[in-house]
Amino acid sequence: MGFDIVVVGSINQDLTVRVPHHPAPGETVLGTSHVFGAGGKGANQAVAAARLGRRVAMIGRVGDDQPGRDLVRGLEAEDVDVSHVGVDGDAPTGLALITLDEQAENAIAVSPGANSRLHPETVEEARQVIVEATVLLVQLEVPIESVQEAASLATGTVILNPAPAAALPDELSALADVIVPNRSELATLAGVDLPTDIGEVSAAAHRLSGHSDVIVTLGSDGAVVFSDGRVTPTVAPRIDSVDTTGAGDAFCGALADALSRGMTLEDSARWAVAAGASATTRHGAQTAMPTADAVARLIGD
Repeated sequence: MGFDIVVVGSINQDLTVRVPHHPAPGETVLGTSHVFGAGGKGANQAVAAARLGRRVAMIGRVGDDQPGRDLVRGLEAEDVDVSHVGVDGDAPTGLALITLDEQAENAIAVSPGANSRLHPETVEEARQVIVEATVLLVQLEVPIESVQEAASLATGTVILNPAPAAALPDELSALADVIVPNRSELATLAGVDLPTDIGEVSAAAHRLSGHSDVIVTLGSDGAVVFSDGRVTPTVAPRIDSVDTTGAGDAFCGALADALSRGMTLEDSARWAVAAGASATTRHGAQTAMPTADAVARLIGD
């Protein structure tokens, strides 16, 4: 039996610094604290789906260093299969530098390290795992050629989280069943100004749709599903956020979870919005990923 979800993506060490405000160009801001944690969009989303009860495999790459070893052990502790996580002796483990302000909003700079050496040939070596997966979940913190290779091998549902935003090859867009950008990624991909209302979001999402469904995440405003000409907003539950770092990854992991269980796209988005909201009530990325019980309580199921 194959895995419910296979994630092809990044594995990073996070360094988070709490600041009164994000620094402007040339400005030095004195932080109040800092902490190292486990991150990387791929690994975060894998943990999110595993915490929700799915059988998950991770395909990625770390450096031959202590952070890499710690991150792989952390994935194993979350019951994520790491058989296809390679160790690279020529590049360090990826690093994300995160500033978190007093409004719980974050700014992130990523040094890919070993993630940039996840080549298509490495993905091809995991062909059988990808072919047998119910859902393939990919992002853009690893080479886009490798993402495209994974999507071309998949026989299940392909979810593409185009983050960080980059020009999408037509072939990759055509292979994705669901594309999940946030508001700023949508603007970049559609080549428009940052959309400020549902009409502008809808117009931009229409440019991306092609053969894919599109779900635009809107932070505390929830998400909007664009599918077969239907526009379905999903409102986020009211919560007290302390850290938004892992919210988008919680959303994607929960969306993959729900779709792998046969839920409709709209119901899956509702589940994912609640998971993203729940993640903002705790600090960190992987440490903040909620359980299925926590998400169910938040939406009253």
